[in-house]
Amino acid sequence: MSLTPAMCAFIRQTARSFPTGVARRRYMAQTLETFRLSQREAQQRFGWARNTLRKALQESRTGIACLDAFRLRGRKPAEFHLPRLLDDIRDVVKDHVQADPTFQTTRLYCRLTAAQVRRQLIARKGYAHEELPSIETITNKLNGLGFRLRKVAKCRPQKK
Repeated sequence: MSLTPAMCAFIRQTARSFPTGVARRRYMAQTLETFRLSQREAQQRFGWARNTLRKALQESRTGIACLDAFRLRGRKPAEFHLPRLLDDIRDVVKDHVQADPTFQTTRLYCRLTAAQVRRQLIARKGYAHEELPSIETITNKLNGLGFRLRKVAKCRPQKK
């Protein structure tokens, strides 16, 4: 059976529709076996990587699926390297927290900036300048802990 360009496009589109790598590789291996294609031919016709095709054929031959573990890749969060960081940030910020003056939300507003929190972590908690994350990261950690780095709005009288 010869493969037409329309059929190749359909096979490519079908392969992209699979949600996980294991299912996609299983489809790739079945396609290679069905049309009796080599890895090089499949690479040229469908644009699939030869390493992926090699892994797909090995999985179909052995019956053992390789796990991808995409979540384990990338940079670790700052708490991984400094396990006490979030507790120390809470400790530094707890004296400078205000509730929403209108009591419409449960948000806590912090009167410190992230740069001031970083300076106090160095001064009070003994962190070195090089080991602490950047100011932007500390801002994200403060927001993640529920502190909002905004000026507290004064209660204004309502207009008549």
